[in-house]
Amino acid sequence: MSQPEDKRETRKNAIAAAIILLGAGLVLALMPKIVLRLGNVSPWLGFAAGVAIILSFFAIFWLRARWQKRRSR
Repeated sequence: MSQPEDKRETRKNAIAAAIILLGAGLVLALMPKIVLRLGNVSPWLGFAAGVAIILSFFAIFWLRARWQKRRSR
C-alpha cells in the first residue's frame, strides 16, 4: 500500500471506531433504564438483557477485527 492509501485506511478505521464507540456509549447510557424495566417483568430477563448489552460491545469489536483480518488476506 502506498502512503495515501495507508492514511485513508487509518482514517476509515478511526471513523468506524468512533461510530461504534458513540453507539455503544448511547446503549450503555440507556442500559440501566432497559435493565430496570425488563427487571420489573422478570429479574432473569433484566439480567439477560444486561449481559447481552455488555457482550454485544465486545462482540462488535471482535467481529470487526475478524472482518478486517479476512479483508487483508
